[in-house]
Amino acid sequence: MEGGTGLDEVRNHGAQTHVEPGLYREAMSRLVAAVHVVTTRGEAGRVGFTATAVASVSDSPPTLLVCLNRRVSSAAAFRQAGRFAVNMLAAGQQEMAEIFGGRGALNGEQRFAAGRWHEGALGVPCVVGAIAVFECAMVDVRTIATHDVLVGRVEAVTLGPDGAKLAYVDRRFRAV
Repeated sequence: MEGGTGLDEVRNHGAQTHVEPGLYREAMSRLVAAVHVVTTRGEAGRVGFTATAVASVSDSPPTLLVCLNRRVSSAAAFRQAGRFAVNMLAAGQQEMAEIFGGRGALNGEQRFAAGRWHEGALGVPCVVGAIAVFECAMVDVRTIATHDVLVGRVEAVTLGPDGAKLAYVDRRFRAV
């Protein structure tokens, strides 16, 4: 490439060619991410987990993805249920995020003592007071490294109050 910086030079400027997991985690901790509680109902009852790895895939048809660590006790339940809700949390719902993230060693139905819930259109648990709730039918699951990527077609959306949102950055919860 004449008169400018070559692409290889740009790609490698200041970059490491082998990334240590600790360095990767530290860099990712600087990403500001919305906090969600992802829930489903299956044979074992209601289950859920806290997720920041949620992304829109398409608006036609409305589709999103959620990354679920396969070591989470509820991973099999999500695969079997075939439907789930992504509850985008408000700033005042940090305790719920912590509980569904594993604080207190609660599992399954025990976690649902935190917050108020209603059954959504797809029969999945939805957080009362969430900023938004996306109820999804699972259309694909891909295993990538340590996680399952759940792909859901959005079948219903509920908008809650438009207040401060709960975010996670620098390994801390923040209101944004």
